[in-house]
Amino acid sequence: MADPMIGRPFAMPMIKPFIPKALQPWIYLLFAFVFQLVNVTYMGNMHEMMGELSIMREDATFIFLCGVVGVAMPFPILFRLKFRFTNRTLLLFSVSGMIVCILLSLTTQSIPVLCILSYVCCYFKLMATFECLSNVQLWMTPKRDFCIFFPLLYIIVLGDMSVSGWLSQQLSYYCGDYHAMQYFIVTLLLMVLIFIYTCTQHFRFMRPMPFFAIDWLGCVLWSAVILEIIWLFTYGEYYNWSDSSVWCTVAGAFPFTLFFALGRMKHIHHPYIDPKAFQYKTLVAILFFFVIEEWMNSTHNSLEGVFTGSILHYGMLTSSRFNVVGWIGSISGCLFCLWWMKMLKFRYTTLLTIGFALMLGYQIMMYFYITPELNIERLYAPTFLRTFGYAIFFCTLTVYLEELMPFQHFFMGLTIAGFIRNGVVDSISGGTYSYLLRYHIADNFARVLPIDPSQSIMLSVKYLYGTTCIMGCFFLLLLMLWHVQPVRSTLKHIPYWNKLGQDMRKELESE
Repeated sequence: MADPMIGRPFAMPMIKPFIPKALQPWIYLLFAFVFQLVNVTYMGNMHEMMGELSIMREDATFIFLCGVVGVAMPFPILFRLKFRFTNRTLLLFSVSGMIVCILLSLTTQSIPVLCILSYVCCYFKLMATFECLSNVQLWMTPKRDFCIFFPLLYIIVLGDMSVSGWLSQQLSYYCGDYHAMQYFIVTLLLMVLIFIYTCTQHFRFMRPMPFFAIDWLGCVLWSAVILEIIWLFTYGEYYNWSDSSVWCTVAGAFPFTLFFALGRMKHIHHPYIDPKAFQYKTLVAILFFFVIEEWMNSTHNSLEGVFTGSILHYGMLTSSRFNVVGWIGSISGCLFCLWWMKMLKFRYTTLLTIGFALMLGYQIMMYFYITPELNIERLYAPTFLRTFGYAIFFCTLTVYLEELMPFQHFFMGLTIAGFIRNGVVDSISGGTYSYLLRYHIADNFARVLPIDPSQSIMLSVKYLYGTTCIMGCFFLLLLMLWHVQPVRSTLKHIPYWNKLGQDMRKELESE
C-alpha cells in the first residue's frame, strides 16, 4: 500500500507519533464527516430563521444556496493549496475560518452579509474536507480505484446532507433556538481545532510551490454568474418575474457578468477555469445527465414540501423523519454502486438506468399518494427510492467525469458540474414549479370547480407530479435504448500527488 504523497507504505506523518497509527485515518475521516455538517444556515429550521430574523422564505433559501455555490468553487485551486501549504496550516486556517464565519453569522441580520458568510464558510468547508480525504485516499483504496473511492466519499457527502437536516431540526426543537445547530457545530470545530493544534505537525512531501497566478477575480465572476441565475429563479415568484424592475435589473446584469467571465477566461494566461475544460464533447452529455438528475430530485422540495406542509400540516419534528429515511437511502445507494462496480462489474449505463428508474418510481408513487388522508409511513418508501437513485446518479456520473476528462481538467470539471448540480437546476426547477403551481391553482378557481383551496393545491400538485412522470418515462426509454461501452474498460491511472506537483511546478517554471 503506497502513500498518496511519497510512494512509501501508507502513513500519515502530519500526525504526531503518539497517536496510534490505526486511529489516524479514522480521525481524519471523522473530521471530514464533521466538516460536511458545517453551514451558516440550515434548511431544516428555515421557518424558525424566517420568524427570528423577519425575512422571507426566498431570503433564507438564497442564503443557503450561496453556501452551496461556495462548495463548488474551490476545486480548481485545491492542489495548488496542497502543494504550497502543509496539512497542518491548511486545516488550522480553514477550520478557524469556518468558526469565524459561523460566529459572525450569529451577530448579524443583514442578508447580504449572511450570503457572503455562507459562501466563504462553505468555501473553507470544501478545502478542509479535501485536505482530510486526500490524505486517507490510499487507506480507503490501496489501488487508487475511484470506483471505490467515490461511493465511499459520497456516503459522507450525501449522508451528511440528511444528517445535518435531521440534527438541525432536532436541536432546534428540543433546545428552543434555531441557533442550537450552529452552537453545536462550533463546539465540534473547536475540538477539531484543538486536536490539529496539539496533535499534528508540519510535514512537506515536496518543496513548496509558489502560490501565484491564481485568478481570484475569475472565481468571483463565475460565482456571480451562478448566483445571479439562482437569485432570478429564487425570487422570481416573489417579484412576479419581469413585472418587477429589480428582477429585470438582475436579469439585465447577468449577460454582462457572463460576458466578463468568459472574456477573462479566454484572455488571461491562468484563468480560474481553463477554456479547454469546456471543450470535451463528453462533458455536455454528463452535464445533461446532471440536469436531469437535479430536475427529478427538485420535486422533493417544490411539490412534496407543499403537499406535506399545506395539506398534511406536518411540523418540523415530523418532517425530520424523512431525513432519517433519506440517510438510509443515500448510504444504500452508494453501497449498491460499490457492489455493482467492483463485484458485478456490469455496465455503468445500466446502473444509470436503474438509478433514474428509482427516481422516476418516486414520482409515480407520489402521484398516487396525493390524498388528504395519507399516513406518514407510506411516504417512507418513495423517499427511500428517491435518495437511493440520487446516490446512484451522483456516484456514477462522477466516475464518468473522472474517466472522460484528463486529470489536469478533472477538478475544473467538478466545478463546471457544480454549476449544474449545486443549486442552479434546483432553483430553476423550483421557480418553474412554483409558477406552474400558482397558475394551476388559479386556473382551478377560474374554472369554478366545486373545490376548496386545499383541494385546489392538492389537484395542482398531483397534476405537476403526473407531468413529471410522463416526461421522466420518455427519458427512461432513451436510457434503456442507450448502449455505450462501459467506462471500466478504459479506467486510467491517477498520478501520485508528488508526480502531479512536479508537473505543475514544471509548467509554472516554463512560463
